[in-house]
Amino acid sequence: MKQFRRCQRILILSLLFLSVLAPLVFVSYRLKNLASVGRKEFIEDLATIKYRRDDLRLKAIQQEGGEGLKEPLLVVYKDKDQNSTASYSSSEDIRDLERSVINGDTTNAVDNRNAETDNEKEERDEQVQQRGISNVFQEKGQFNSQLREITEERTKEMRDLLHNKEAHHDRNVHTQLQKVTDEKIREMKDQLIRAKAYLSFAPPGSNSHLVKELRLRIKEVERALGERTKDSELSRSALQKMRHMETSLSKASAVYPDCSAMAAKLRAMAHTTEEQVRSQKKQAAYLVHIAARSTPKGLHCLAMRLTAEYFALEPEERQLPKQQKLKNLHDQNLYHYVVFSDNILACAVVVSSTVSAAAEPKKIVFHVVTDSLNFPAISMWFILNPPGKATIQIQSIDNFGWLFTKYNNPILKQESSDSRFTFQLNHLRFYLPEIFPALNKVVLFDHDVVVLRDLTGLWHLDMKGKVVGAVQTCQKGKSSYRQMDTFLNFSDPFVAKSFDINACTWAFGLNLFDLQVWRKQNLTAVYHRYLQMGSERPLWMAGSLPLGWVTFYKKTVALDRRWHITGLGYDSELVRGDIERAAVLHYDGIMKPWLDIAIGKYKQYWNRFVKFEHPYLQQCNIHE
Repeated sequence: MKQFRRCQRILILSLLFLSVLAPLVFVSYRLKNLASVGRKEFIEDLATIKYRRDDLRLKAIQQEGGEGLKEPLLVVYKDKDQNSTASYSSSEDIRDLERSVINGDTTNAVDNRNAETDNEKEERDEQVQQRGISNVFQEKGQFNSQLREITEERTKEMRDLLHNKEAHHDRNVHTQLQKVTDEKIREMKDQLIRAKAYLSFAPPGSNSHLVKELRLRIKEVERALGERTKDSELSRSALQKMRHMETSLSKASAVYPDCSAMAAKLRAMAHTTEEQVRSQKKQAAYLVHIAARSTPKGLHCLAMRLTAEYFALEPEERQLPKQQKLKNLHDQNLYHYVVFSDNILACAVVVSSTVSAAAEPKKIVFHVVTDSLNFPAISMWFILNPPGKATIQIQSIDNFGWLFTKYNNPILKQESSDSRFTFQLNHLRFYLPEIFPALNKVVLFDHDVVVLRDLTGLWHLDMKGKVVGAVQTCQKGKSSYRQMDTFLNFSDPFVAKSFDINACTWAFGLNLFDLQVWRKQNLTAVYHRYLQMGSERPLWMAGSLPLGWVTFYKKTVALDRRWHITGLGYDSELVRGDIERAAVLHYDGIMKPWLDIAIGKYKQYWNRFVKFEHPYLQQCNIHE
């Protein structure tokens, strides 16, 4: 029985083996024969296929009707051109093909520019049907070849475009990284603040391991930071020390987790720092004002040397060259300029720049008024350096005895503690008719000006019955903008009633005065009345400018802004074109051009009129 089952099993396995092996052998034999003749038979079979116009329809999906769609036009060639390749020679065809490839549509890449009639289409279709399928394959191969070339070209362009975009992106990223040049610096400073805050939490006299570590890290970071302001200036060791500091801060935060205590300590540190900043600002402002009011060592040296030389001269040698022509000092047909100053170089620059810019220097007459202390030095300077064809007169305030007898002006009796407010020479401008009784019109300069243009036209302006001509400072948005309440106390009933807060303000520095109208209106008496009222109660700030506003209120004619530009002594953002076009530059403010605190880019206009090669200036170390 067992032997029968074994034979039965062997028979079944044999049949299964034959059923698997027989098909494999048969298929291998057929494939071998097909390999030799199959390609030839396959091509011969294809040769019998006719091109059909019927639209193929899908069985599984309902195909659309196809209205509005156009079949690609096939190019048919004559028999003599059968061996030639399909050519799209016209430039329009190539451009249409490129546009088709770029838009992702290759089915309509053949030229459709000329519309055909239905009859022409039928004739062409008949010709296509009569041709062999070999030409179709040939045209298709040429089309695929050109399509492949255009596709490769467009792919290359897209690759270049992507490369350029990546490069541009890299440049933008690099630029952004360059902008953040102090991120690490700020982080290190923040670490120092936090470390010092944690140290303050330690008990007094504590010498624990964490305290020692924080002190060590603070010293390391401070040494690495130094005076550096950019991340690029930091070394690798500095970045490593920054990481060590962060580790130490993490340890400290675990030891001192009280956030409220940390916030309170940081607030206290911020308050202390703010107090220090305010104190430093006050000290800096005080030092700047001290520098502005003090006389530089070089100018003091120059004054001493010129004074010594003046008194070494014989009395007849102390006369100025043109001062002997007294008729020029009172001639109404000449141009009379007035300067009140105690600064030798300032007077020299005003006179030299005005004469240099003048079209007719011989018509210029300068009247310089100074105090008795500086009278010898200024006189000696112009004896050694006469102003060319111009006439100059030097006067001392002590020669005006009538000022102290006729007018009881407390300011004229005070010492000059601050030239901006109580300086005697600043208030002499309110006595011009008495100082120059023979003159009808004068131009008043502040001594901190430079003249760049001829001022002849200024003398022919129509004053319109006003007393003073000045450049207005009521243009909003300008650094020179001043409103009436800047210096006047409009909370006082008298000021609020007498003056308009919106009235236009103006500046001293370059002013044309009609002394005849001044005398008729007796404005010097008006000045004294306002001066007395201001001394009794705070009506306006100290100085000559607010007194000028109230004395000449509604008696001012506006000059063109090109005559006079202000702000060179405090505003570093003036437009260079405005400066170059101006006739007079005014260094109003505390940063005067003869001081070390002057604004450097404006100092060149003043320096060009200083004789730095003069022996006295060189001996006193006065340089550019």
